[in-house]
Amino acid sequence: MGVNLRDLVPKKQIALSDLSGRSIAIDAYNALYQFLAIIRQPDGTPLKDRTGKVTSHLSGLLYRTANLVEMGMRVVYVFDGVPPTLKEVEIRRRVKVKKEAIMKYEKALQEGRIEEARTYAQATSRLKDYMEQDSKRLLTLMGVPWIQAPSEGEAQAAYLTKKGDTNYCASQDYDSLLFGAPLLIRNLTMSGRRKLPGKQVYIDVIPEIVELNQVLEKLGITQEQLVDIGILIGTDFNPEGIRGIGPKTALNLIKQHNSLENTMSHIKAAKFPVEPQRIREIFLNPKITDNYQLKWKEPDIEGVIDFLCRERDFSEDRVHKALEKMTTGIKMAKGKVTLEAFFQNN
Repeated sequence: MGVNLRDLVPKKQIALSDLSGRSIAIDAYNALYQFLAIIRQPDGTPLKDRTGKVTSHLSGLLYRTANLVEMGMRVVYVFDGVPPTLKEVEIRRRVKVKKEAIMKYEKALQEGRIEEARTYAQATSRLKDYMEQDSKRLLTLMGVPWIQAPSEGEAQAAYLTKKGDTNYCASQDYDSLLFGAPLLIRNLTMSGRRKLPGKQVYIDVIPEIVELNQVLEKLGITQEQLVDIGILIGTDFNPEGIRGIGPKTALNLIKQHNSLENTMSHIKAAKFPVEPQRIREIFLNPKITDNYQLKWKEPDIEGVIDFLCRERDFSEDRVHKALEKMTTGIKMAKGKVTLEAFFQNN
């Protein structure tokens, strides 16, 4: 779900070429779910190997990462760990939504409504254990670092950016801002054009940057107040928020009353199923780790070919071309770093 800050935060569109030479911490689960949803057959069936294992996530991971690296970016993927107990309600909600989507997908398929079936299929994606294991294996073979977060991947990615180990973090959700990410990139792992659900309309998917300091300055609030706004409208840890309160109303209430507690006393019958301070702690003091190393390496070409082509039935020609892109990008990035170091030392 993620917190709905879309209408509040200022965003700036950028070209992917502007990110050349930059390091980016990507919310792995967020990206993998995108790949699982989007990379499908016309009838909504995900890509699979001859044993029936889904490979859509691997396809997205290989080709999208190769494109980013070719442009000179250094990416690192951050995987979720154990979710906070407060996320159980949201997890149950997602399971229910997926079950309903599966029923609608199967019915549409039986009735020959192929395009509608594909739309429902995108909401049925589930990240199984073998998918995460395969993703980590592929990244290692590609020479791309990955980090296992102790809890929320977005929190760990935000920490890397705050610490200066990466220049940006990337996710489709705005939760990264509540976790204190200084610079958030959206639409990084998506590209080209996207069809609007239920319409014969396509829109361009353009990367955009959100700067936390700019958000706080424009809204006239603090980081703590931004978290309080998120709690009012609903987060993954209190999905319903307060009924009837949207982003703009929440902003006005927090600015008027300064804090969530003061605001609550002015809202009739307003209450949360859990203590708001517990939600605050998740965002303001998340579980993170310093036990990681960011080392980018040349891809193990034979290793990737063995895994994807001989085990998962990928096209050897296409995989080779993707790896050639990566090699080109790595050489370009090394040259850029060397050139920058030259000018810094002279």
